[in-house]
Amino acid sequence: MNPELVPFPDALPAAFYHDLGDGRFESTPATAGPWNAKSQHAGPPSALIGRALEHHDPRPGMRIARVTVELLRPVPVADLRVEVRTVRSGGSVEILEGEITADDVPVLLARAWRLVTSPEDTPALRPVPPAPALPGPQPPHTMAGAHLDGYIAAMEWRFEDGAGFDTLGPGAAWARQRIPLVAGSPDSPLTRALTVADSSWAVGFELDHHKNLVINTDVTLALHRDPVGEWLCLRSHTAAGPNGSGLAVGQLDDATGGCGQVLQTLLITERRGRP
Repeated sequence: MNPELVPFPDALPAAFYHDLGDGRFESTPATAGPWNAKSQHAGPPSALIGRALEHHDPRPGMRIARVTVELLRPVPVADLRVEVRTVRSGGSVEILEGEITADDVPVLLARAWRLVTSPEDTPALRPVPPAPALPGPQPPHTMAGAHLDGYIAAMEWRFEDGAGFDTLGPGAAWARQRIPLVAGSPDSPLTRALTVADSSWAVGFELDHHKNLVINTDVTLALHRDPVGEWLCLRSHTAAGPNGSGLAVGQLDDATGGCGQVLQTLLITERRGRP
């Protein structure tokens, strides 16, 4: 379908989640992923647990530098419970652990390193070329065979000229949220990055996910600095081969330059049903 023929969504939920208190959250239809209207895209729940990790016993002068999310099973579009604990706390490093459950069943695990911030005289290093410039406004993008009315519609996507989700990768796209993560609560640089990070390999589809089941089992986001602003750019490529698995690697940029990387392990198998 031509994206120029797809209208902007008439109405979106107020947020991806509503805070019910005591670590419980109501999921809205905006969290629904492209594969099933009843299962969430991993971006919003990754950001939700990232928010909980940030809020857990924060310490001045420290920041979360890396989050790894393990996707145990599809996260339902339903009420969720989020819990976080400290695994180890030292003078300059901490490791935190979190879990999301639905009906008391674990659906997502996460671990994060919280580090003391680097000194002011640390060199500003840039190991990758700059991202493409942010394109002008574009009509909503489609994805063949996908549920479009959840997460895909709740994000604004701007691809390089003539490209989209159905363009063979590697790929690059800028994205930002149309709605906040949690109603009535400001988003943070970390949650904005986690909301978009799980889309990395989809920005640069290089494997036929219609013929075979191709799905990521995890997402690791490493940020050497906090992203600035709403717009984030993902540049993604995939490695794969016979008798192995897939590996999607993404570069994350904001309007000022590179700020981190995304790594996703890809399960590639015959399409006999979802795990």
